[in-house]
Amino acid sequence: MADGSITHAEFEQAGLRLAVDGAVATITLARPERRNALTFSTWRTLARIGDTLPDGVRVVVVRGEGPAFSAGIDLRLFTAEGVPGEDALAPRDEEFIHGLQAGYLWLRRPDIVSIAAVHGHAIGGGFQLALACDLRVVADDVKFAMKEPALGIVPDLTGTKPLVDIVGVPRALELCLTARTVFADEAARLGLAELVVPVADLGKAVDDLVAAILAVRPTTAVATKRLLRAAPGNTLEEQSAAERREQVALLRELAGEQSS
Repeated sequence: MADGSITHAEFEQAGLRLAVDGAVATITLARPERRNALTFSTWRTLARIGDTLPDGVRVVVVRGEGPAFSAGIDLRLFTAEGVPGEDALAPRDEEFIHGLQAGYLWLRRPDIVSIAAVHGHAIGGGFQLALACDLRVVADDVKFAMKEPALGIVPDLTGTKPLVDIVGVPRALELCLTARTVFADEAARLGLAELVVPVADLGKAVDDLVAAILAVRPTTAVATKRLLRAAPGNTLEEQSAAERREQVALLRELAGEQSS
């Protein structure tokens, strides 16, 4: 990465690693000794990864190192000692929270497809990170839970919108206010997981999905994601018009390539 590149020390503080291999970027939550607990540095660095992602990247995979995807916010932030190198958890304004949300928002961009490879616990902010991704491939030991209300706060890392879109308001309300655990079978039934596989097969399942996505023409993949992301907010007439626009643009592109 060029301008705005992230230093090794910043990655270490954030508990993250980034590997880019051609069209695929892999973000690893890399604080296994704390079950990949998340801090302000984690969210800010995720935002910077989105800002500096190479143009050729088409798929972003988010995974966790060790026995869990992520235990959510580092609970030390709620103590007087806090987390070394981190801001204290204190009353904040909306702009501060918006800066943290930026770490998740970019995963919905139409130019990439984001995949959460989830195993073990995905709690609170970890659950919301998985929800921020377009697709979730989960191991059969997955444990989703939205714990924020149990801590006296609300889910504020962009997770309430996709959760409601996927499971509906009543189920989302039940999951949040009880903070109960959703295991793999229920996650699949509710639509929180596109695919459930044995823990040992998680890496291969994600690799196969990535290969299938990359087999699709890049501009077609972008147009398709843009179209589908817009669909819930469109009327039938608006969505039909969007389909026409995307198709005409793709056909003109194909025609131009065939004539050259």
